[in-house]
Amino acid sequence: MTQGNELRVEGLTLAYTPGGAPVLDGLDLTVPAGSLAAVLGPSGCGKTTLLRIVAGFLRPDAGSVTVGGRVLTGPGTQLAPERRRVGIVPQEGALFPHLSVARNIAFGLTGHDRSARRRQVDEMLELVGLAGYGDRMPHELSGGQQQRVALARALAPEPAVVLLDEPFNALDASLRTGVRADVRAALRATGATAVLVTHDQQEALSTADLVAVVRNGRTAQAGTPEQVYREPADPWVARFVGDAVLVPGTAVSRSATAATPLGEVRLGAPAGAVREGTVLLRPEQLVLLGKPEPGGASGTVVDVCFYGHDAMVTVAVEGLDAPVDVRTQGSVGVRLGEPVGLRVTGTATLH
Repeated sequence: MTQGNELRVEGLTLAYTPGGAPVLDGLDLTVPAGSLAAVLGPSGCGKTTLLRIVAGFLRPDAGSVTVGGRVLTGPGTQLAPERRRVGIVPQEGALFPHLSVARNIAFGLTGHDRSARRRQVDEMLELVGLAGYGDRMPHELSGGQQQRVALARALAPEPAVVLLDEPFNALDASLRTGVRADVRAALRATGATAVLVTHDQQEALSTADLVAVVRNGRTAQAGTPEQVYREPADPWVARFVGDAVLVPGTAVSRSATAATPLGEVRLGAPAGAVREGTVLLRPEQLVLLGKPEPGGASGTVVDVCFYGHDAMVTVAVEGLDAPVDVRTQGSVGVRLGEPVGLRVTGTATLH
């Protein structure tokens, strides 16, 4: 696999109809070479349109796409899809039903002699954990196995970039985690630069090196999974990427803290020009107490959802119009209608 294949998307704009609302509206995204980026966003935000432009199936109205400094799309340039060295893993595999697994993988290996093709196919099957499956037909494989073959087919020609368009959607929940881990391991083993489009927040956070949250055709925030989760750019991103606790807050003069109905909360950075706004927390940052602490918050349990590995306790808090969610580990230890105190741990952001 060729190294140094950084994907750089700059100012992509596209409207499907002249004068219509843009699907992409100046979208920027940089994926470092060898990294897996997850593009996350609601339906209609432009995720799949982005992939189609990178693949060469659509031409944008403005902007550019480069890979390793090579311009794929830009002013005066529009390389054909077959000249881009871009591999695609579509939804549900989309294997050729009349071709064996080996022939599916070898489909894009033009310019290779027979022995070289066989060698590359065997290497790809080994890489995705399907050694010995070359003679099988697609209908003889499970959904997870078909996705692995689709990945092997995309990786076989040694592309500069691999695009994965919600490839795990059709899989049962019990299969998703394992196939996802196998796909990630295969991409890392080849050093591929990859872009995964998904609407699944947990999938994005657990799989990718970089998460880009797209809203209305633009990148609302891009960063490591932990950055996007711990330091969301705004309340919308906070709500979209995981569960969020949003409360009003006022920055305390000359300190990196904010006064809130949950008590005084430490900020990850000084509030700067923002004096009053919304404090962003995660449910696991709240701790249930048997009784309120001095200066702390008090409330009443209004709902309990037990998930086995954890539980979500909803508490109506004095001074707040809407209840807040508290994520707890192990035994819940509280009942509906029970009075509780709350303590905030860690740091928050103020917007």
